[in-house]
Amino acid sequence: MAGKVNLDIQTILDKEFNIDFKGYNASEVDAFLDLVIQDYETYQSITSDLNEKIAELERTNASLRAKLIEVEGRTRALEANPSVSAQGAANVDILKRLSRLEEEVFERSKNK
Repeated sequence: MAGKVNLDIQTILDKEFNIDFKGYNASEVDAFLDLVIQDYETYQSITSDLNEKIAELERTNASLRAKLIEVEGRTRALEANPSVSAQGAANVDILKRLSRLEEEVFERSKNK
């Protein structure tokens, strides 16, 4: 960001102007400052929403990058030795099945 904002809503709201003989109409100044406050509120709301979206997208981006690195590594391994990768895939499938069975047994023993 370029820098810090000089005014906030409360500063604008609390600002008092001196009244001179040839000064501005106080009610016009107040009405205008009310519009400025509304714009600041809208700006702060939009900025907050966008910052939340940026954080969410950065988390998603990091997750997708990690998955991409994992897939690239698997692809290189498959290209290097296709027969070993087929056996590795079968081993992963067996491990997944065992994990599911262990979870089922654990849940049944926990509920008894």
